[in-house]
Amino acid sequence: MDSSCKEENGNPVNCLWVHGPIIVGAGPSGLAVAACLKEKGVPSLILERSECISSLWQQRTYDRLKLHLPKQFCQLPFLSFPENFPKYPTKQQFISYMESYARHFSIEPIFKEVVETAELDRVRKFWRVRTQDFEYCSRWLIVATGENADSFIPEIQGIERFQGPVIHTSSYKSGSEFKNQRVLVVGCGNSGMEVSLDLCRHNAIPHMVVRNSVHILPREMFGFSTFSIAVELLKWLPLRLVDKFLLLVANFTLGNTDRLGLRRPKTGPIELKNATGKTPVLDVGALSQIKSGKIKVMEGVREITKTGAKFMDGQEKEFDCIILATGYKSNVPSWLKGTDFFTQDGMPKTPFPNGWKGENGLYTVGFTRRGLLGTSSDAINIAGDIVEQWRMIKGFRTSCTSHILPSRTSIY
Repeated sequence: MDSSCKEENGNPVNCLWVHGPIIVGAGPSGLAVAACLKEKGVPSLILERSECISSLWQQRTYDRLKLHLPKQFCQLPFLSFPENFPKYPTKQQFISYMESYARHFSIEPIFKEVVETAELDRVRKFWRVRTQDFEYCSRWLIVATGENADSFIPEIQGIERFQGPVIHTSSYKSGSEFKNQRVLVVGCGNSGMEVSLDLCRHNAIPHMVVRNSVHILPREMFGFSTFSIAVELLKWLPLRLVDKFLLLVANFTLGNTDRLGLRRPKTGPIELKNATGKTPVLDVGALSQIKSGKIKVMEGVREITKTGAKFMDGQEKEFDCIILATGYKSNVPSWLKGTDFFTQDGMPKTPFPNGWKGENGLYTVGFTRRGLLGTSSDAINIAGDIVEQWRMIKGFRTSCTSHILPSRTSIY
């Protein structure tokens, strides 16, 4: 075995040369870029830490989840959603679409393969991707772990003292487990709103913490999705004018949310989304429950006590459990080494639409803060860029003697 396939201390490791790109992550982003590459005749290898594709959707989402945007804005390249799917597919329908997508393009990730480190070999100019079993090497590395790889757990004073259960929404499935319980939901994004609504429908008593300002928009306006209206208007009007229109309609249909303790940011919803990635809440029924008092809106938490919480406005209440609807974060800094392409938060430093390409064969997909529409754009761009290089070096064989996995020989 060549020295390029040895540990620094000289002990040999299982080394596998991958002729196409290595893709880290088998969520929608990883599947999309693998499909785009395959359509252009370029093989790839997907490494996935869990035992299934789209693990966020399959293992870490609540039962009542539906796509927030119409299906035409959420489909991946080269394969549409089935025509009989509703406008807003359910969680199970989306998972079935992802599974059909993988089958259609014969995408077979290697599951339960946790990437521990990935780093450029600056001498040989290829990427070394180390897992618990192997070291994979390739000219190209595609980071497809996305913005939502790991649960984000904020520091909340006293939370370790709370005697009841504390869970993140990634562990929440249904409000049926919380019947008649007083539940503190920390967070007022789409997840916080929907979990609170689900708790209401199962006769729980949710108290939702709203620490910052938030834009709430109706999911539909005039019978059309709010998102599709915004997309069309942006073709003809300046962004800030579109924001003003959206807020005008939102105030007319939803009323003044400030009176409910839901202060709107000074920056418009689309402008804020583009600048910070903060997504406006698309109301699917939670607002009416807030108006009726079934969902209690609370100010920020001052501290958690043994039996409940103290709030910024001086109130103190008891709760049976706490649900953290605090979102997710990228995990790229924990395993990708030797590059400054990403920020400390694990997001590309280069903003959309140019954040998909780094240097020395490094690419990223699914970090646009623009959902699956951004993922599709990234995937198409990456495949187009790599195929030109692939054609130039097709037939190239590394001088490193590789240890090939017998069951995977055909795809390298």
